[in-house]
Amino acid sequence: MAIFISNSPAETEEIAQRLAEQLVAGSTLALQGELGSGKTLFTQSLVAGLNSDATVTSPTFTIVHEYHGGRLPVYHFDFFRLENRESARRLGLEDYFCGDGVSVVEWADRFPELIPEQARWISFEIKSEYQRIITLSDQSHENPRA
Repeated sequence: MAIFISNSPAETEEIAQRLAEQLVAGSTLALQGELGSGKTLFTQSLVAGLNSDATVTSPTFTIVHEYHGGRLPVYHFDFFRLENRESARRLGLEDYFCGDGVSVVEWADRFPELIPEQARWISFEIKSEYQRIITLSDQSHENPRA
């Protein structure tokens, strides 16, 4: 487990870009944290860290966005508005999770049973207007599946 204290959006961007260097095809990142905690900013920075100039936006209303043009494609999901597990399953998640890119799932804790065992869980906690606690874990108490 790694815990980072981010005191600015720029520091959050740096954390995401460093993580991007470690990612390989088939990586899954399961993000959890309240609204406004930095999940989408983190994803924007992760995509940039994979050398893509794609414009990253929250996929809240389209459920999944695909970003190409970088070292690896990124599949950006948002489980916030999904009503049930069946809605999530219909997305063909396994094809993305086991595919050629990186899957990033915001609000992954809504349906943790759909997230692959090997996923890296990242939690975002708001401490102040700009300060965030970002916790990266593999299989630990932070992971709702554990």
